[in-house]
Amino acid sequence: MTTHFIEAEIDLQQTPLTVKEVEENLKKEGEPLRWAVTKVDKETQTAQVEAIVTSEK
Repeated sequence: MTTHFIEAEIDLQQTPLTVKEVEENLKKEGEPLRWAVTKVDKETQTAQVEAIVTSEK
């Protein structure tokens, strides 16, 4: 099992920023241990998410 630091940018115009939506996107990379929204850009309508995930990769 390995641990990875993930940074993701979410387009808020296409994807609502809900806990379920964020966790579903992170699960594509592994099992999220923790995550946080670290930045929201009103001009570009994007949110930056940082996470720690574990995977068998």
